[in-house]
Amino acid sequence: MKVTIDKNSGYCFGVEFAIQMAEDELAHEKTLYCLGDIVHNRMEVERLHQQGLRIIDREQLAELHDCKVLIRAHGEPPETYQLALQNNLELIDASCPVVLKLQNRVKHAFDLSQRQDGQIVIYGQPGHAEVAGLTGQTGNRAIIVMNEADLDQIDFARPVTLFSQTTKSTAGFYKMKALMEARIQAAGGTLDSFDANDSICRQVSNREPALAKFATEYDVVLFVSGRKSSNGKALFSVVNAVNPRSYFIENADEVEDEWLNGAQTVGICGATSTPLWLMQQVAERVEGVGEPA
Repeated sequence: MKVTIDKNSGYCFGVEFAIQMAEDELAHEKTLYCLGDIVHNRMEVERLHQQGLRIIDREQLAELHDCKVLIRAHGEPPETYQLALQNNLELIDASCPVVLKLQNRVKHAFDLSQRQDGQIVIYGQPGHAEVAGLTGQTGNRAIIVMNEADLDQIDFARPVTLFSQTTKSTAGFYKMKALMEARIQAAGGTLDSFDANDSICRQVSNREPALAKFATEYDVVLFVSGRKSSNGKALFSVVNAVNPRSYFIENADEVEDEWLNGAQTVGICGATSTPLWLMQQVAERVEGVGEPA
């Protein structure tokens, strides 16, 4: 059985940068706090925990004083930085440059919309760290949409500016854009008052066609990702659409031998939050199938 790891899978620049910053700090710090999971991958979080990285939530952040806290790639809303000043926290800011640029665009669009009685809409996952950072730029007044039912929150007789969480599906964004255009026209409005911004990270969107091609080249595809990863869910749907013998797994222990029955080729790929070492472990597990115990 031939086993191949997709050379284009694994960490995007933002995640790789954040993890490198954490490891650099932990090289000379016994403990480093991180606001939320540094990456949506349980296995990687556990590995860094062994090095001294401690994941905290917002309530715990409010209790911290005079120490270092890592801001992960997803970015943070303005109030996090205000709290850091109050509590004398040194922030190790690993916010992804793509996310920071988008935060600035959202803030600028919100300021403009205030003068035009407009609305800021974000296509993204409610409660996701990046989305919290984006809505924070609007004083938490942005409208978050995930599906058609969520569009009922929008007044389509008023101007609308649409952005996307950087890790969402490109197809999903353009479907949402089309639905919103139809609603505007049904409300008797004009599309001149609708500004749709495809703010999906190209490191993410470019992976979709590449992964679709990769998935067609193997009998079985194992997609490795943390279950909390929004990007992982989006990319797996791309893989599964072109190869029905594709399976979403979090680690090598979840591989089922029967999935591989009759397979001569197995492809292993993952999300932008999936470390290479984890895909390598899955490859070793697959290569061991059928070998004498």
